[in-house]
Amino acid sequence: MIDLPIVENTAETRPKRPEWLKVRLPMGENYRNVRSIVDDFNLHTICQSGNCPNMGECWGAGTATFMILGNVCTRSCSFCAVKTGRPNEYDEDEPRRVAEAIWLMRVKHAVITSVNRDELQDRGAEIWYQTVRAVKERCPETTIETLIPDTKGNWEALERMISAGQEVVSHNMETVPSLYRKVRPQAKYERSLEQIQRIKAFGKRTKSGVMVGLGETKEEMFQIMDDLVAHGCDILTIGQYLQPTKMHIAVAEYVHPDVFAEYKEVGLQKGFQYVESGPLVRSSYHAERHVF
Repeated sequence: MIDLPIVENTAETRPKRPEWLKVRLPMGENYRNVRSIVDDFNLHTICQSGNCPNMGECWGAGTATFMILGNVCTRSCSFCAVKTGRPNEYDEDEPRRVAEAIWLMRVKHAVITSVNRDELQDRGAEIWYQTVRAVKERCPETTIETLIPDTKGNWEALERMISAGQEVVSHNMETVPSLYRKVRPQAKYERSLEQIQRIKAFGKRTKSGVMVGLGETKEEMFQIMDDLVAHGCDILTIGQYLQPTKMHIAVAEYVHPDVFAEYKEVGLQKGFQYVESGPLVRSSYHAERHVF
């Protein structure tokens, strides 16, 4: 088991959570139906594993972001609520079950993500390929966004992951380069930029996400926008980091909605086709709007 760094975050040092970050509790018939399908097919969602604040809204609308290749990650990112450790063997029947669940949910646009599987030679690329193909065959009218992990420079694995017919491919930068060692210790900023550039060169619609409230400056945010545009990123999401547990990195600041509005305006001026920017925005939030 990999231990996360312990970050001092006492009641005295924690910034108070503002009113604009309150969310509704999950409820309603659609929410219960989605949860039932996910449970019945023994599937994982990043909505649950990542403690997403929009789970009630998205599940209530009949959508969910499926997480394949298990729910244990080989990375130890200090911001992420997904379990860290040595994963079990992957489930070769998972692609079929994901496709069947999406068909039962009548999803028009599906989002699929995964944990990092660095211990696998192909980084899980074959399961990625088979999952997207299974969804396309079972649900030919459904469009797909895949939010893929860092392949650690295994570009053959990357090509296999993105060659199954998905319309949008996303890879999150997560934060500015000065915070990588603290936030994404096993990732490299330039490598993630190159991965996005290669996805674009393959002919895919590209997308990335960044968290704020970790101690970054506005100037650093504007620079990461420039870097992403220069490497072919079409769509950007910006959301507030929320500390999952006291064992994770502390929130440095709750960014005001006016700043999120400024980031959206600047991002569009810099050349992104879409910018979703707000306190509760997450990678797959309003993903159906980003297909075309």
